[in-house]
Amino acid sequence: MGPFKLHYNFRDLFLAPRLGLSGKKIWVFILGNLIGFVFYWIFSYLSLVIAGFNLTDSIRDYGLYPCLFGHEAQWHSWLVYYCGIIIWIFMIMLSSTAVSRITLKQLKGNDFFSGNDGWAYAYKHWKAVVLSPLTILLIIAFFIIFAGVFALMSSIPYLGEIIFAIPYLLYFFGSVFTIYTFFVLFVSLLFSPSIVGVYEEDTIGTVFNSYSITIGQGWRVIVYHLLLMPLILLSLEIMYWFWMNSIGFINYVFGFDWLMGEKLSNITTHASSIIFTPWIVDLISCLRTTITDSIGLVYVLPKFFPYEFQSQSINLSMMETISSVILSISYFLIGLSIVSYGLSIVSVGQTIMFIIFKKKSDDDDLLIRLDEDEIEDEIEDEIEDEIEELDDQENISGDDNEQKDK
Repeated sequence: MGPFKLHYNFRDLFLAPRLGLSGKKIWVFILGNLIGFVFYWIFSYLSLVIAGFNLTDSIRDYGLYPCLFGHEAQWHSWLVYYCGIIIWIFMIMLSSTAVSRITLKQLKGNDFFSGNDGWAYAYKHWKAVVLSPLTILLIIAFFIIFAGVFALMSSIPYLGEIIFAIPYLLYFFGSVFTIYTFFVLFVSLLFSPSIVGVYEEDTIGTVFNSYSITIGQGWRVIVYHLLLMPLILLSLEIMYWFWMNSIGFINYVFGFDWLMGEKLSNITTHASSIIFTPWIVDLISCLRTTITDSIGLVYVLPKFFPYEFQSQSINLSMMETISSVILSISYFLIGLSIVSYGLSIVSVGQTIMFIIFKKKSDDDDLLIRLDEDEIEDEIEDEIEDEIEELDDQENISGDDNEQKDK
C-alpha cells in the first residue's frame, strides 16, 4: 500500500478511527495497560496496607480495582498510591509513542512495521517521553521558588515594600509565563509521545515543540480535540455493540438446555461479578448517560443477542468456579480491548495533528522527510554499493594482472 495523501487540515482526523482499528496498535495498548495496571494494583494494595488496612479485607472489598481515595491516610501512603498511578500513565505514554511510530510508518506506506518494532523504538526513546513533562514541571517549580524568594524578601521591614513594588513588572511577566507553562505541561502530556514518535526529538526538542504547539497551534489543539472526541465516542459505541452482541451470540448457542444450560449461566454470572463489579457498571453507565445528555443525543441500538453483565453471588461447583475464573480473564481482555481502541484513536489522532501542525507552521511534510530508520537503510545501501564497487575494482585489477603475467 502506498503512502497516504493527507489534506493537512481537520479532514485528516476522520482517518483516526479507521487507522486506530488495528490489531497491532490495540495490542500495544493492551500490553501497556496490562503492565501499568499490574503496577497500579500492587502499589494500591501496598498503600492500603501502609495506611493500616487489612490486606485480606481490602482484597475482598475492592477485588481487581483497589483505590485509596475515600480513606484517611498519611502522606507516605498517598506517595505509594500515586507512584502506581504515575507508572500506569508512563506505560500509556510509552504505548502511545509506539503507536505513533507505527502510524507514521503506515502513513508513509510501510505496513510491515510491527508492534515489536514500535515497542523497540519507544524503549529506545523513553527518556524524552518521560523527561519532557518533568522538565516543564521543573520550570514551573523554578518560577514558583523564585517568586517565593522575592516574597520572603518582601517581608523584610521597611525594605520589603520597596522590593515588592520596584520589580513588580518582573513578577507580572513571570506569573504570565508560569501560567502559560501550565498549559504547556498539559500539551506536553498529550503530544510528547507523538513528537518523539514522529519527529524523533530528544528531551529539549520535545519541550521546545510543546511550547511551540501551545503558542502557535493552541486553537487547533482545542478545535481538533473537540472534533476527535465525538469520533472516539461513536467508534467505542460501535465496538461495544459488536462485542456485547458477540458475547450474547456465544451464550445463545451454548445456553440451550440440552447443551450447557444452567451451567453456562452460573459460569458467566460469576465471571462477570469478578470483572464488572457494580460500581464499574454504574460508572460506565453514568459516563455514557452524562455524555449523551450533554450533547442532547438519544439513541437505542438494536440488540440481536442481548446480554447484560451480572454481579450476583451464586453457589458454584469447583469446576464451575475454575471455569468462571478462566473466563473472567477473557472478559477482562475484552473490556480492556475497548479501552485500548479508544486510546489507539487518541494516539493516531494526535499523531495526525502533529503532522498537520508541522506542515502549517514550518511547511515541513513529515511524510516525505526521512526518519532515522530510512537514513540508516540509505547508509547501509551506500556501504553495500561501495563494497560492491571495491570488489569489482579488485576483480578488474586482478584480471589485468593476470593478462600482464601472460
